[in-house]
Amino acid sequence: MTALGLRARKGGAVVIGITMDKGEPRVVVSTLLETCADGDRLSFEPYRVAAEMARGPQGGVSAEAAEVVAEGRRRQERLATNSLRGTIRQLEGAGCKPVVAALLVNRASWITDLLQYSLAWPEHVPVAEALAVRDALRFACHQCGIEIAEMDEKSLPDFATRSLGMPSTEITARLKALGAPIGKPWRKEQKLACLSAWTAVTGQR
Repeated sequence: MTALGLRARKGGAVVIGITMDKGEPRVVVSTLLETCADGDRLSFEPYRVAAEMARGPQGGVSAEAAEVVAEGRRRQERLATNSLRGTIRQLEGAGCKPVVAALLVNRASWITDLLQYSLAWPEHVPVAEALAVRDALRFACHQCGIEIAEMDEKSLPDFATRSLGMPSTEITARLKALGAPIGKPWRKEQKLACLSAWTAVTGQR
């Protein structure tokens, strides 16, 4: 049984693949999933590009800005799908088949129009970029036939202690040990992705 943990960031996501080996979690892959191409600003930050364009009537969203964002997001979806397929092949080469992807999210479901949101509050453009990456990850998982388990990042540690049946101190120590064979980077974002995958794969058993 294998699960992926996905933590979105601008330009892509941290991906950790966890499998259960004789009842114990083991990291099979630690990599990055790309939602942008080198030199392609539109796939990297579509909402920033749109924010720099001329506004429409009454300062609203212009048709040109809307199309720029739509094209950027199409590119993100395509790149995310291709990158995820590459990760799946890597896992299958190690004898593992991912059945679920744990996608870390936050409480931003109230934002229904990312373009209007980012233009209304320019300081929140990075939020729109991250949410777009999460949507691209959802699209990629759907295209690859992988079930998604969305997990709130803020409450994940408490959720994990209940799901895994162990105290937070033990989980912290286990996460550090799980990353040791992988090497650097093994920072907070890798540990969170790892914990989400570990929790998801435990729930699948």
